[in-house]
Amino acid sequence: MGKLSFLVGLGAGYVLGAKAGRQRYEQIKDRANQAWGHPQVQDTVEKASEQVKAKAPQVAAAAGTAAQKAAGQAARATPGVSSGPEAPNTADEDLPETIHRDEKGKLHAEPGGFGPGPGNLP
Repeated sequence: MGKLSFLVGLGAGYVLGAKAGRQRYEQIKDRANQAWGHPQVQDTVEKASEQVKAKAPQVAAAAGTAAQKAAGQAARATPGVSSGPEAPNTADEDLPETIHRDEKGKLHAEPGGFGPGPGNLP
């Protein structure tokens, strides 16, 4: 009898607690919606949104500049990586004779070296 009473009490407590919890949740949700819809809150949200839109191009430009600077620093700190034509690449001495860099620093292979086609195999 004790276990049955305990289980009935547990079930009743769960049902009543769930109902009370749902009611409290609805109260909190209603209050939050009222606060969000308040004219002063919406005015502040609108002003903040306008400020973000006005500053977005400046922030994007600053982020781009910072990214380029960081990429250049990383390339200079990493042996064998070129960040452009101004950065010397010490790994070029390890390249085969048929590969060279153009004026922009990009690698190119000369035709007629090893590769597919007649007469290009060793």
